[in-house]
Amino acid sequence: MRIKICGIRKPEQGEAIAQLGATALGFICVTVSPRYVTAAQIRLVVEQLSLSVDRIGVFANSTREEICQTVVEANLTGVQLHGNESPEFCQQLRQSLPNTELIKALRVRTPDDLKQADTYADAVDTLLLDAYHPQQLGGTGKTLDWDQLQQFKPRCPWFLAGGLTPENILNALSQLQPDGIDLSSGVERSPGDKDMHKVAQLFDQLRSPCEVVGYRN
Repeated sequence: MRIKICGIRKPEQGEAIAQLGATALGFICVTVSPRYVTAAQIRLVVEQLSLSVDRIGVFANSTREEICQTVVEANLTGVQLHGNESPEFCQQLRQSLPNTELIKALRVRTPDDLKQADTYADAVDTLLLDAYHPQQLGGTGKTLDWDQLQQFKPRCPWFLAGGLTPENILNALSQLQPDGIDLSSGVERSPGDKDMHKVAQLFDQLRSPCEVVGYRN
């Protein structure tokens, strides 16, 4: 299972999180976010990494040109779209970045929002389910209604996000079988400053014996 820790800002934390077992690091490329980092700041983190991990830039309603420029400058391996990007935009971006993983985040407020998955499944590589918030695009700490996701089986891999913490991760994975998990505020002291004790606790939980039915490390 993929484990993505998002909202990385500090090079030393990015390296430590990769060493603990993260398979992907997420970088917020949205200027209004308190976790925002520039391409140059991302590059500083990436250059410190001694392990090969996925490096995902998170964008919201950016232009294709802005996204492509950041991917090159920051040496990203993936792009996560967290705004109102259409399937057509995703397909155009995929043509521009054929070797870059494309992730579309769906902000889930009601079960009807899950119907978007079919619309995007052919336009992206991976989906991500996050909790809806009227003012914030992500990192809200709000948990999804996992009961609503029991029958969610999209035609492409998907990440579970939204209010995940070391304390509730095993409960989530006992009910659902995502291809990956994405945590941000649940392992932070403050936006962009990860609590390394909580990060270590997360990986301890995921490595615990007989942790959850259906979970594969």
